[in-house]
Amino acid sequence: MCNSFLEEVARRRTFAIISHPDAGKTTITEKILLFGKVIKTAGTIKSRGSNKYAKSDWMQIEKQRGISVTTSVMQFLYCGKLINLLDTPGHKDFSDDTYRTLAAVDCCLMIIDASKGVEERTHKLMEVARLNDIPVLTFMNKFDCDIRDPFDLLDETEKKLNIDCTPITWPIGFGKNFKGSYNLYNDIIYKYQAGKGHKIKELNIIEGIDNYNLDAEIGSELAMKLRSDIKLIKESFFEFDQKKFLNGKLSPVLFGSALGNFGIDHILNYLVSWAPSPMPRNTDMRLVYPKEKKFSGFVFKIQANMDPKHHDRIAFIRIVSGKYNKGMKLYHVRTKKNMIISDALTFIAGDRIHTKEAYSGDIIGLHNHGSIKIGDTFTQGENINFLGITKFAPEIFHSVRPKDPFRQKQLYNGLVEISEEGNVQFFRIIHNNECIIGTIGMLQFDMVVSRLNYEYKVEAIYTNVKISTVRWLECNNFKKFQSFQNNHKANIALDSNNNIIYIAYNMVNLKIVQERYPEIIFNKTQ
Repeated sequence: MCNSFLEEVARRRTFAIISHPDAGKTTITEKILLFGKVIKTAGTIKSRGSNKYAKSDWMQIEKQRGISVTTSVMQFLYCGKLINLLDTPGHKDFSDDTYRTLAAVDCCLMIIDASKGVEERTHKLMEVARLNDIPVLTFMNKFDCDIRDPFDLLDETEKKLNIDCTPITWPIGFGKNFKGSYNLYNDIIYKYQAGKGHKIKELNIIEGIDNYNLDAEIGSELAMKLRSDIKLIKESFFEFDQKKFLNGKLSPVLFGSALGNFGIDHILNYLVSWAPSPMPRNTDMRLVYPKEKKFSGFVFKIQANMDPKHHDRIAFIRIVSGKYNKGMKLYHVRTKKNMIISDALTFIAGDRIHTKEAYSGDIIGLHNHGSIKIGDTFTQGENINFLGITKFAPEIFHSVRPKDPFRQKQLYNGLVEISEEGNVQFFRIIHNNECIIGTIGMLQFDMVVSRLNYEYKVEAIYTNVKISTVRWLECNNFKKFQSFQNNHKANIALDSNNNIIYIAYNMVNLKIVQERYPEIIFNKTQ
């Protein structure tokens, strides 16, 4: 295999940003794009009266509320490495989207609000990262505000997230007295400059913690505390071990301020130095390695209406092995059909660019007319299926009908297309064609309402439905399965992929039915 292919794979870094809501994830994403030269000036993130929004927030509801509710993909160069950054939703109601995204990355950047410490959503996301053995780099944010003691933050992170922490940089002061950070591994103090968070600053450094200028620059009290803290760190914490980091056992920790644009360059520098190049992925048959010559990849996300004018749908594919070339033939494993792909896309948030080639680790988009589903595998002929993409049962259910009966077709098409993205689920009860939306949280439901109105021009009427849960059905006995469906018509529905669903209106009923029909499998996930 030619060296150029191996070099291209080796220089890829594909990572996601994870955090609890309001920890500063969207701000950090914007500042990373600033260093990646994707944008020239960091603007206003959450001001509803402003026309400026984070580059990764392109959906109408995101702009209105100042939140991220969908995964955005951004590709850029930094220090000779090609970065694929996936900005995940911070809100818990969109956890399915985040979980699928974590199956498509090789590393995570975890953001912790230093004034609050480890919060619930961070804990859950870390559990998912651990299940996939994803290495995690930690950034303690908001040190230009009032924060908790850094030692307490490290101790809490280790205990709550069950991971060893190694400080790489260490903060000097906080709030109005935040002076910068000290790098334990190159013995350099980086001075913080307030009021310049919208642009890249010139480095202002002091070389050496014992430099006689340090006391004059940051004050003797802070200098004395810094030296004392560093002595304690060297006695109390493990030194950085890249092998433990790559195995997901140790997290290097950096400190700074996203809003003040301090420490973001440190994040990028260590990600390109320590994060792994594309990693192998499991299939139902074998392990696939990124340096294999033949193309393979899986769909982890589908997004409808990135361009609302054309009602388009894009399938996001993580390339696991090989290389994409414009015009190549790909085998769609689920449908057993070949497709000629001549218009694959790469992304910078809402902006799309046609690409002639892409390599292992990259994210490409394929135009989708409904035939591609989340979890689908593409190869150059091999019948394998990548593992790790799961659909969970929703928790909140609404019945939906159009206010204008003549908009029924538009409503149905909109619900199918939105549900294909995986954040909400759409069910149609067979015996009366009633449309049901299933979501994890109310914000997902609000997103459906907003998008049906804005993108599909459908005003709908919604009614709460007292459904406890749904189960995906499997049965090898055709006659018994048919008999079961005939006897429970009010409970039988189809999902957007035409899989047969059992709708449980209460858990007692579900338990009785399961005991009565042992030959039928009631799956919690699909």
